[in-house]
Amino acid sequence: MRLLPAVAALAAVVLAPPAPAAPQEDVPMVEGVQHVATVEGISEYRLPNGLKILLFPDVSRPTVTVNCTVFVGSRHEGYGETGMAHLLEHMVFKGTPTFEDVPKELKDRGAVFNGSTWLDRTNYYETLPASDENLEFAIHLEADRLVNSYVKQEDLDSEMTVVRNEFERGENSPQRILMQRMLATAFEWHNYGKSTIGNRADIERVPIENLRAFYEKYYQPDNAMLIVAGSFDPEKALQYAKEHFGAIEKPTRVLPSTYTEEPPQDGERTVILRRVGDVAQVGAVYHVPAGPDPAFAAVDVLESILTDNPSGRLYKTLVETKRAASVSGGTFALHDPGVLLFTAEVAQANEPQDVLRLMLETTEGVPSEPVTEEEVARARARLLARRERAANDTSRIAVQLSEWAAQGDWRLYFLYRDRLEEVTAADVQDVAERFLQSNNRTAGLFLPTEEPQSIEIPPRPDLAAMLKDYKGRDVAAAGEAFDPDPLAIEERVIRTELPSGLEVALLPKQTRGDTVDARLSLRYGNEETLQGLSGATNMLGPLMMRGTAELSKQEIQDRLDELQASIRAGGADGNLTFTISAKRETLPAVMALLGEILKSPALPPEELELLQQATIAQIEAQKSEPQALAPTEVRRALSNYPNPEDPRYVPTLEEQATMIADVTPEEVAAVYNTLLTDASGELAVVGSFDPDAVLELAKENLTGFGAPDAPSFARLPQVPNPNAPSGDKEIATPGKQNAVYYAALQLPISQEHPDYPALMIGDYILGSSGLSSRLGDRVRQQEGLSYGVGSQLSPRAKDDLTTFGVYAITNPGNVQKLKSVIREELDRLIAEGVTPEEVEAAKTSYLQKQRVNRASDSQLATKLASQLYNDRTMAFTAEIEEKVADLTAAEVNAALREHLDPAELYVVVAGDLNAEGEPAADVPVGVPTDPDAPAPDAPAPDASDAPAGPASP
Repeated sequence: MRLLPAVAALAAVVLAPPAPAAPQEDVPMVEGVQHVATVEGISEYRLPNGLKILLFPDVSRPTVTVNCTVFVGSRHEGYGETGMAHLLEHMVFKGTPTFEDVPKELKDRGAVFNGSTWLDRTNYYETLPASDENLEFAIHLEADRLVNSYVKQEDLDSEMTVVRNEFERGENSPQRILMQRMLATAFEWHNYGKSTIGNRADIERVPIENLRAFYEKYYQPDNAMLIVAGSFDPEKALQYAKEHFGAIEKPTRVLPSTYTEEPPQDGERTVILRRVGDVAQVGAVYHVPAGPDPAFAAVDVLESILTDNPSGRLYKTLVETKRAASVSGGTFALHDPGVLLFTAEVAQANEPQDVLRLMLETTEGVPSEPVTEEEVARARARLLARRERAANDTSRIAVQLSEWAAQGDWRLYFLYRDRLEEVTAADVQDVAERFLQSNNRTAGLFLPTEEPQSIEIPPRPDLAAMLKDYKGRDVAAAGEAFDPDPLAIEERVIRTELPSGLEVALLPKQTRGDTVDARLSLRYGNEETLQGLSGATNMLGPLMMRGTAELSKQEIQDRLDELQASIRAGGADGNLTFTISAKRETLPAVMALLGEILKSPALPPEELELLQQATIAQIEAQKSEPQALAPTEVRRALSNYPNPEDPRYVPTLEEQATMIADVTPEEVAAVYNTLLTDASGELAVVGSFDPDAVLELAKENLTGFGAPDAPSFARLPQVPNPNAPSGDKEIATPGKQNAVYYAALQLPISQEHPDYPALMIGDYILGSSGLSSRLGDRVRQQEGLSYGVGSQLSPRAKDDLTTFGVYAITNPGNVQKLKSVIREELDRLIAEGVTPEEVEAAKTSYLQKQRVNRASDSQLATKLASQLYNDRTMAFTAEIEEKVADLTAAEVNAALREHLDPAELYVVVAGDLNAEGEPAADVPVGVPTDPDAPAPDAPAPDASDAPAGPASP
C-alpha cells in the first residue's frame, strides 16, 4: 500500500511539545464585562444585566460549542405548572422575529444542536464549525430567543400534542414509570418528586398567558449562563456577548428562591406498579445530600461499589447468582438534597419480591459489612477515569458545566474532582451508615417501628464560603488547531500494512489532554464457515473482555481504570471490533493489555452465562415494544436471506433470544480457535502518539494470535430482495400508549452510484436533517403528530443495496392521519420536487455537519478504519463532498424520481391500535449516512460489553 509522508518527519512536526499554558491571571478583558474567576482554563465573566459567561478556549477541536443555560427546571414549577419548563424548551425552537425558523437556521450552518430540561435547569446548545461568523450567529441566536421567542397560541396548539406524545412515549416504559413512582413517593413535598415531562392535564390545558408569564419571569439574563467552548477568539466572544446579550435590560423583578425542604423520611415507603410489559423490575431510592455537599463524592463511590460490573456487591449478589439480568444505579447531584437510586432487571424464573429482598439486604447490609479500601480505590479509579475521558472533550464539558452551575456554581465541577480523589473508606462507610437505612428508603413493604426514627439530611452548604478561595489546578495541555477538510486530513494520514496483513491508518496530532482514540477491526470467516454461528460471533468480543489466562474480568477493568483508558469489544458474523480510548503515556500499556486479551482469552463459561442472561433479558423486554417490533418486521420482510443458518438472516425477537440461549462455550471457543486470524483487518489510530512507536506496539501486540490455518476471510455480500413486499401491516401491542411507524424500500445502488449524492441531499431535505426538514416541518411542527419523525438513506459501501426508510411515533389514535400526512409529503417530494433554494441550503448544511463530525477523534478513527476496509481514502470523502457541492435541483429531482416510488414502501405500524384517538415519542432524528461509515454488517463503534443481539442489515 502507499505510505504517505514519512513517519519520522511527520512525527517531528505534529508531535512537537505544545507551548506552555498561559497563566490563569492572563485572561482576555473587554470593557464593560467583569472578570469574576478563572479555574483551569475556564474563565467566568459577568455583564451588568446579570448574565454569567463562561469561556473555555480549546484550539484542538475545529468546532465551537455555544450553550445557554436558563436556571429554571421542574423544581421551580407551581400548582398547575408541571411540565411548563419542558414545554417552554420546545417553544423557544419556534422562532423569533429575527430568527423565524430556529431549526433551519441551525441546520443551514451544519450545527449539531439540542435542548434539554431537568430538575434545576433548562439548556440549549449548538456545536458548529469554528468561525467568527458561526460564533456570533450562535451567541446572537441564544440572546434573541432568551427574551424574544414568540410563545404563541398557534405554536402551543401544535407543540402541546408533540410534548404529550413525548409523555406517552415515557408511559410505555415500566422501568421509567417505576422510577417516577418511587421518586414521587420519596418526595412528599419537594418538586424533585414530580417528573420533568409534567402532568398530562397540565400539558394539555396550560393557558398561553400562563406559559408566556413563566417565560418572561425566568428567561432573563440575570437567570442565565452563556458557555462558549472550543476553537474561538475569547475577546471576540466577549464582544459578541456584550453586543447581543448586553443589549437586554436587566429585569426589575426579583426572582424568588425556592425554599421547600423535604422533611426527614420516617419509615419505609412502598411502590407497586402493574403495567403491560415482559420483564419485572425492582428498585430502591434513598435520600442523600445535595450535589454541593462535601459528602456527595462519597455517595458516588458508594453507588459504584454497589453496582459496578463485575465488582459491585449488587452485581455479585443478584447477577452472578442469576437472580437478576442486570443491575444499575445512579446518584442525582442536584441543587437541593437528592437521591441514590438502585434498580434491577429480574431474571426469568425468579420472584421479584425475592430479588428486591436480596437487593435491600445488600444495600442496607453495608453498615454491618463495611466497605474496604480496595473497593473504594477501585470505584474511585473508575469514576476518575470516566471523568478524565470526558474532560478532554470541550464540547461535552460545555454542556456538563450546566449541571454544576445549576447546583449553584460551575466550579463545583473541579471541586467535586478534588473531593473524589480524597474519598476514603471511612467517608464511604459514614454515608452508608447515615443514608442506607430502611426508614430512609422507598421500596418494598412498610413495617412500623416501636420508636420514631428519622434520617437527618444536611442542609444545602454555603457555596460562597466554600468556593471563596478555590483556585483549581494548572490548565490541561492544549492541542493543536486541526483542519477537518478531508484532503487536509488525507495529507497527514500514514497508511501501511503489518507483516501479518493487518492494514493500518495513523493520524498523529496534538490533542487536548494528549488523548488517543483507536479502532481495531478483525475480519474472519466466510459465507460457508459462518453458517449457524451468529449467536457465538455476537458473544465472542464481549466474552474476550471478561478474562484472560492471567487476568480476571475485574483485573482487566481495574487496569483500565488505573490507566484512565477504555477498551470496548463488539462484533458479529465475521467482524470482531475493539474501540480504544487512552492517553499518549498510557497507550503502550493499553495496547499490551489488548494484546493479552487477543492472544490468551479465557472465554470463561460462567461469564458466558451472565452475558446470555443479560442479552436475553434485553430481548425479552422488547417483545411487546412497538419501537422494536415495527423495525424488526420491516427488516425481516426486506431481507433476501430466509435461511436461519445464514449469517445475514434477520431473526425475530423470539429467535434472537433462542439463538443467544443456545450458544455454548465450545461454539465460542471454536470461533476463536478455528476462524479468528490476525491476517485480515484494519487498525486506525488518531490522536497524540508517536507513529513509529505505535507501529511497533501493533506488531508486538496485535499479531501472533488466531488459527494459522484459518479459512480466508471473504466479505458477506448483500443483494436486494426481488420479492420485497409493499403496502401496509399492523402489529397490535395492547396497553402501549405510543405507536411506531416504520417504512422502508430497497434501491439497487451503492455509495459509488452516480445518483447517490443527489439522493442523499434529497433525503436530507425530506427528513434526515432533523427537526427542520419537510417531514419535521409538516408532521411535528404543523400537525403536532409526532415527537420524533424523519427519514434515512442507508447505503452499503460496495454492494448495490441501499435502504430508504421513514419513521415516526404517534398516539395510536392518530396512526391513520400520520400515515396520510407522511404519504402526502412523499408524493409531493416526487411530484413537485425540491427547489433550488432548498438544495443550496441543504448542501451548505450537510457539508458543515461533516466538518463537525470529523472534529471527533473517535469518529475519525472509525472512518479511517472503514476506508481501509473499503479500499478508500479521504479523497473519496472529498470527491463525494465535491459532488454534493456541485448538485443542482434538477439533478436531485431526477434522482428522486428515478429511484424513489412511495408506492413501493413497506409500511408497518405497531401500537395499541384499538385505543381511542386523541389529537396527539423519541426515535432519534436521522442524519445522512457517512459515505465511509462501517458497512451494516459491522458493529457499532461504541459497542458495549453486553452484546445487543444479532446485527441487522
